[in-house]
Amino acid sequence: MADVEQRFATRLNSFRAKNGGTQSTEQAVRAVAEVPGVTAVELNYPQHFAGDGNRSVLAAAADVGLSVTALNLRWDGPDFVHGAFTHPKPENRTKAIRTACEAVALSAQNNIGQVILWMGPDGYDYPFQADYRAMWDMEIDGFRQVAQHNPEVRVSVEYKPNDPRRISLIRSMSDSLLAVNEVGLPNFGVTLDFCHALMAGEQPAAAAALALRAGKLFGVHLNDGNGPADDGLMVGSVHPWHTLELLAELRNGGFLGTIYFDTFPDRVDPARECAANVKTVQRMLRILDRVPLKELRQAQAGQDAVTALQIMQGIYFNE
Repeated sequence: MADVEQRFATRLNSFRAKNGGTQSTEQAVRAVAEVPGVTAVELNYPQHFAGDGNRSVLAAAADVGLSVTALNLRWDGPDFVHGAFTHPKPENRTKAIRTACEAVALSAQNNIGQVILWMGPDGYDYPFQADYRAMWDMEIDGFRQVAQHNPEVRVSVEYKPNDPRRISLIRSMSDSLLAVNEVGLPNFGVTLDFCHALMAGEQPAAAAALALRAGKLFGVHLNDGNGPADDGLMVGSVHPWHTLELLAELRNGGFLGTIYFDTFPDRVDPARECAANVKTVQRMLRILDRVPLKELRQAQAGQDAVTALQIMQGIYFNE
């Protein structure tokens, strides 16, 4: 994960919101391309493709030399308020699965390597509201149908413990890996979002280690927050140690995928914020270059927190 090897992508809607939300999708793509160090973008499907014949946003990215590394599914509108793959009405559920399969087909046609399923509508809000076993079976069946649509395209689930549902069906790394195991297809894995892991009460590096151990960490979304909500703050702004540890675990596990900045720069300039995210990660990777791995591994083998932290603090503070 040296600087020259790591690919960075960012959230297009952060740039669309500039100037009071007046920028078009294509203008936002051009603005992303001007951020030093960002070489990729990830798009929402079908949101970013509405009304353009699936072409203009991809053409805009190609024109400015940005790779499109993933399509993120978004089930907006009244059809999916009560669920996507777990919708109680079969016709709505079929529409949700069909939409995801369309994203897989589009990815295959345009050399986009991954489709990310954030199952925001799938969950429940009250006790006794749902048949949990039936809901889980519907979710797994939906995942399997989408992953089977084209084995050459990676499909991953991005977990989140709540929001918009009070309780999400896929709410943790453990839930995600259970789903991955039940789907049982080589192209189905997990995307880890830093804020979502915090919301789930997880140590992001520990969650990543589980997915890396299984060979199923397909995507990483970096951001930061205070924990209870999906704040989408600048990378390393609240939890620098957790961020550094996650990057160390990604390096240790051989993660070579794109790092995607899923942040919400609503009150700061998105280009400056994105450039700061790139610089923060690059700085942290250079810190990791200086870590005496033998000494750190010895401390970790003994679960010696004092020694491990003294090693890392000495490097971090350049002492």
